[in-house]
Amino acid sequence: MSEQTFVQQLVQESLPVWEKCLHSEFLERPLADGTLDEACFKGYIVEDSLYLREYAKVFAWGMTKAKDMQTIRTYYSLLSFVNESEDAARLHYLKHFGLTDEGIQSLPLRPENRAYVDAMIEAAKNGEGAAECMMACLPCMLSYGWIFQKLLEEKPSVQDTLYGALVVDYADKGYEAACRDWAAFAEKVCEGLSDERLARCREIFHACSEHELNFWAMAASPRSDL
Repeated sequence: MSEQTFVQQLVQESLPVWEKCLHSEFLERPLADGTLDEACFKGYIVEDSLYLREYAKVFAWGMTKAKDMQTIRTYYSLLSFVNESEDAARLHYLKHFGLTDEGIQSLPLRPENRAYVDAMIEAAKNGEGAAECMMACLPCMLSYGWIFQKLLEEKPSVQDTLYGALVVDYADKGYEAACRDWAAFAEKVCEGLSDERLARCREIFHACSEHELNFWAMAASPRSDL
């Protein structure tokens, strides 16, 4: 058996947390069965839209520390994906709920969401470069692919519910391929790092996985300002 790469190790170590996300109150049965309270889903879509705005800033900080154009191009491709794919799905749902992207921008992030995005931005802002930036972003990217693939395998009927479009977006082959590319880039920027810096990268990855769990727990309750 071949030895695991650094990112593969991090994913393996974080799987127990991702399992908890999959079996969270928001995801395990209500969303999978299509019985989730629409007010909770509405709150999730708003919260995740605000999250993506802050998530994009992580790559902006990454660009300021980039030492070559290829790194900048990779960040740009990630930003483009957020804008063209992830954000598009959320705009669809916002319209369904009679909301607009412009109309929600003044809303505050809930504490769990704020703590998460602050941790990511701090990692990119105060880290030495691309390794820390990618470690902050990867848990969201990779856990979504893993979670929604599992959810679709276990509950294929979710495709026929209101929530099907979101699930399919993250469970499809295109997203899986994109995740492989981002993971490969993360492997590249972590090559040859000192043990101390690798330990810091591991710490960031695991902390952000825990933030993912907190985010899903938060999503089980609707926002009070919508």
